[in-house]
Amino acid sequence: MLKQGMIVSVKETGEFGLISSEINGEGFEIYNLADKLTNEFSEKFNFEIKHGHLNRLLYLDTRVKTNISRENITPFAQINNADFEKIMRLDILSKVENYYELFHSERNKEFDPESTQVSYGGRVYDEKEMRSLVDSSLDFWLTAGRYNKQFEKEYAEFLGVRYALLTNSGSSANLLAFSALTSPKLKDRQIKPGDEVITVAAGFPTTVTPIVQNGAIPVFIDVELGTYNIIVDRIEAAITPKTKAIMVAHTMGNPFELDKVMEIAAKYNLWVVEDNCDALGSKFNGKLTGTHGHIGTSSFYPPHHMTMGEGGAVYTNNALLKSIIESFRDWGRDCWCPSGCDNTCNKRFGWELGSLPYGYDHKYTYSHIGYNLRVTEMQAAIGVEQLKKVPTFTQARKDNFKRLFEGLKDLGEHFILPRATENSDPSWFGFMLTVQDGAKFTKNEIVEYLEANRIQTRMLFAGNLTRQPAFQNVNYRISGDLKNTDKIMHDTFLVGVYPGLTKEKIDYVVSKIRSFVLDKK
Repeated sequence: MLKQGMIVSVKETGEFGLISSEINGEGFEIYNLADKLTNEFSEKFNFEIKHGHLNRLLYLDTRVKTNISRENITPFAQINNADFEKIMRLDILSKVENYYELFHSERNKEFDPESTQVSYGGRVYDEKEMRSLVDSSLDFWLTAGRYNKQFEKEYAEFLGVRYALLTNSGSSANLLAFSALTSPKLKDRQIKPGDEVITVAAGFPTTVTPIVQNGAIPVFIDVELGTYNIIVDRIEAAITPKTKAIMVAHTMGNPFELDKVMEIAAKYNLWVVEDNCDALGSKFNGKLTGTHGHIGTSSFYPPHHMTMGEGGAVYTNNALLKSIIESFRDWGRDCWCPSGCDNTCNKRFGWELGSLPYGYDHKYTYSHIGYNLRVTEMQAAIGVEQLKKVPTFTQARKDNFKRLFEGLKDLGEHFILPRATENSDPSWFGFMLTVQDGAKFTKNEIVEYLEANRIQTRMLFAGNLTRQPAFQNVNYRISGDLKNTDKIMHDTFLVGVYPGLTKEKIDYVVSKIRSFVLDKK
């Protein structure tokens, strides 16, 4: 009986083929089997056929098929199901690659200044991410699986840390990072309601909201114009006996002064959480940001340095913090068994915790008031391929930033231009411009002009968080003033530097900013 996965002999030629599918009951589509490949062997398309009934190795290229009648083939042998599954998977993935080339590839899209939008950020991907995504879907594992495990391992290696844990967003990463510091397992270093955490108001809200959500009090310090990072010389004046941590982001990929912050943290025994969501690939004193403090976080939302669509990560070198973060992410459970595994501690029914009876199932024992903030396997599959591109993404961001700066550097009379923190090597998220006091135009005027010319702009996120509606009834403290933060709220905007921007697009942005400014003289 002829069926899929069967090696057949073609009567007219004596050559071999492998049945792929049946065609309307009349014939079959077969993969051609050849003694040698016409092109170099590629794992993306080719498979080696080995069978006891064959006296030689045959090669299959998923792209080479023939339709043949039932009468013209003779059954020869059946390959095993595992090999046939691999072949069918290769066939599907080769079609995905072709689909990408037809409908997603941008190599033939030219920039038209009269119609093309210049985005501030976006996805940069190729057929590899699409293949990986579909490959994971064929497993239909759905929740965290082999790709998740692979990504966490490779991400930790990339960062040079011991542990990296995936989560469903950068905001969740920040929530997990801060929540971990509230664990009773940290004893006298546990952050409790009413404790204070030093941070800034100029930034994205979810750097600060985990502090509020856990009942702690954010203490806001002003930032420096140009670098847009925390003024570190004001930190010590903000510290009180209630201060337990410093939680700050590297603004727009520009590292804050980590050496000084870590020195202060060590002096006062404070935790340091680096919100690294906008700074993957940035370095301070030659070391990647996110790895200097006790915990680092990343976001994989599309405009960031790599993407999974949604997704984020939390990372640390501290084994205790790792286990606490994992607990908060995974429902608050005490058990550390990965999904689908049981009894990795070899005492699943041998624990006695809380006031539970001895032997209560450790898989259903909870040591924290946690969440379910896990990532899907499909997201991790995309991330595995995106991570390989981070070095080239980083260089593209640096190149685009430099091209913008060179084109605008003589406009210092009109703008405060962005500058890198001393001893840093930023992987820029955006190109910040702050309209100078006394300029003949406002931020709103230039932003409206750029948007009208199809150039996307963004603010420095919330501007000044203390002015936001959500913070009107929040218990916080300001140390000193927030003069520069207010200036940013009124006068600062950004344009993009992401890797999807070509030289033509960058030059178009430069030309439009210049023409607007020079027309206002």
